[in-house]
Amino acid sequence: MDIKQGIFYGVGIGPGDPELITLKAVRTLERCPVIAAPRTKSGAMLALDIVRRGMALEDKTILPLDFTMSRDPAVLHASHLEAAKAIESHLAAGRDVAMLNLGDVSIYATYGYLMDILIARGYEAAMIPGVPSFCAVAARLKTSLTTANGPLHILPGGVSELEGQLDLPGTKVLMKSGSRIPQVARALQKRGLAERAAMVRDCGLPTEAVYQGLEQLPEDAGYFATIIVKER
Repeated sequence: MDIKQGIFYGVGIGPGDPELITLKAVRTLERCPVIAAPRTKSGAMLALDIVRRGMALEDKTILPLDFTMSRDPAVLHASHLEAAKAIESHLAAGRDVAMLNLGDVSIYATYGYLMDILIARGYEAAMIPGVPSFCAVAARLKTSLTTANGPLHILPGGVSELEGQLDLPGTKVLMKSGSRIPQVARALQKRGLAERAAMVRDCGLPTEAVYQGLEQLPEDAGYFATIIVKER
């Protein structure tokens, strides 16, 4: 008798506040026997820590996933293949796997790469949306992201083309700036946008910090820093 293959779920758990984890995400995590969680070099699993603040996971198999921060496409792909291999061992045995993703599972989420690999190998996958970090940041700043006819641009803050993208009309959300925060701040100041920008680091976490205006910023605000730049 053939074993029914497991389903690979990508579960968005919001930016950090466990109260922003959706009911659908909780029910999916309750149903899945295996929880896959990204792990840093130091061994920290932030997404898993957030979920544990909102629900019990004692009866779950925890599968740590190690990903590189390299920008080399070949190194990144090798990392994704290794993680997919670990997940596939559970799916092939008929166990559903839920991979935790900060924010929403469709926005700068590693899940998408693993999903493509595993779907190509014949497995079923499903995405459970979550609250995007920039929506939580906008709420924390008490600001609207859009006007009636104004566009919204979601930009990776670490790209070399950032200066030109800052000239786009409408509101700009800068994500993944990390160690490039000083360069991002200088680009905003050069265009006279620093006073119209605000940043929240670690939104919803105990380490949350809010910066109104970007004249004074820490040298390294960390990976989970989101900047909102309003239109003139």
